[in-house]
Amino acid sequence: MSHAILPSCSVPHPRDVFVPVARVGQNKSPVPHSSMAPSWMSGPEGTSSARFPARLRSSERGLTFVELVVTVAILSILASAAVPIARFQVKRQNERQLHYDLWQMRDAIDKYKDAADKGAFQTKVDSQNYPPDLETLVTGVDVQGKKLKFLRKIPIDPMTNKAEWGLRSMQDDPDSDSYGGQSVFDVYSKSPGTALDGTKYSTW
Repeated sequence: MSHAILPSCSVPHPRDVFVPVARVGQNKSPVPHSSMAPSWMSGPEGTSSARFPARLRSSERGLTFVELVVTVAILSILASAAVPIARFQVKRQNERQLHYDLWQMRDAIDKYKDAADKGAFQTKVDSQNYPPDLETLVTGVDVQGKKLKFLRKIPIDPMTNKAEWGLRSMQDDPDSDSYGGQSVFDVYSKSPGTALDGTKYSTW
C-alpha cells in the first residue's frame, strides 16, 4: 500500500503571527501580537487595570492629608504669633487715645482759666480761676446771656473703660492721690497699668 508523501511545510512561530487590528472605515496595518501591552497596564477604563489606578488614588489621598496637616500646623503657628502683635497694636492705640483725652481735658481747663482771668465770669476765691469740676467744662458757664462751653463731653479712660479721672487742685501735691476739692487744676488716669515705654499711666 502506497503512502502519499505530503510536502514539508514549516509551522510559524507565535511571535511571527500578526493579529490585524482595525476599525470600521479605517485601513491600518496589522499589529504584531507581541507588541500588545499587558492587560494590567491597560487604560483606566479597562477592568483588568483597576488595581493600578486604585494604588495611585490611595497615594494621592495620603499626600493630600499630609499637606492638610502641614497647612494646619503653619496656620496655628501664624495665629499664635499674631495674638501678641494684635495685643500690642491695641495697647498702643489705647495709649494714643489716652494722650489725646488728657490733652483735650487739660486744654479745656486752660481755656476756662483764661476766660476767668479776663473777667468773663466769676469764680470762687480759693479756686484761682480754675473750674470746680469737669462737669462745669461740659455744661458751660453763663457769659452775657450765653453758655460758654469748653468740653463736648467727659471722655472715657481707654485704660479703665470708665469716665472717671483722677483730679488735682492747686493746693494738692503734684504726686498726691488725694483730691482737696477746691478746683480742678489737673487730671490723670486712675489706671495702675504700665505703658509700653515703662512709665505709669497715672503719671502722664
